[in-house]
Amino acid sequence: MREEFQAELQDITNLLVSMAEAAQVALRRATVALLTANREEGELVLVSDAEIDALYRTVEERVSDLLARQAPVASDLRMVITALHVSAGLERMGDLADHVAKTALRRHPSPAVPAELRSVFSEMAQVADRMIAKVCEVLRTPDADTAAELDRDDDAMDELHSRLFKILLGADWPYGAETAIDGALLGRFYERYADHAVNAGRRVVYHVTGVNPAD
Repeated sequence: MREEFQAELQDITNLLVSMAEAAQVALRRATVALLTANREEGELVLVSDAEIDALYRTVEERVSDLLARQAPVASDLRMVITALHVSAGLERMGDLADHVAKTALRRHPSPAVPAELRSVFSEMAQVADRMIAKVCEVLRTPDADTAAELDRDDDAMDELHSRLFKILLGADWPYGAETAIDGALLGRFYERYADHAVNAGRRVVYHVTGVNPAD
């Protein structure tokens, strides 16, 4: 019975890793669509968002079933609680990639952001990619120290977000309010994506140590 229970926990972990990997690919594709007006990549993100949503529902169902049948305690219960929190965050990360892709598709065939912003968004995407890769790592092999690094990794995203707003609010901004609003919203999507990665790291720290780092 214990071996069966552990196998079910591992299945849930595997689902979380699949969600994280899908969220990573989704933002990569959304960024390509955003910066190069690649319609095909943007449309693939819309498809993958539905797949991430389906994985989220599966995690919820597996967790509910496990709680009802096994009544886990201690570290096993923390793992199940972590799965619920992390899966919700990963589902939201998929939504954020979807928002980026939809912005790109709305402006197609033109690039959704002007040349002055492309380097900032490229760097934001790189930071987000490194962070979700670390989430995948700590979901596969829970490690509190590595998971806690995500809080510090987010500093780079915050700096880029500030740089973006300096450009958008500069006196020499030549593209008008609509493009500035799009830029601000896009920056928020990347910034929130990173925030969800931080939250996933905090939940892994809780799983491993029993201490909530947000407390």
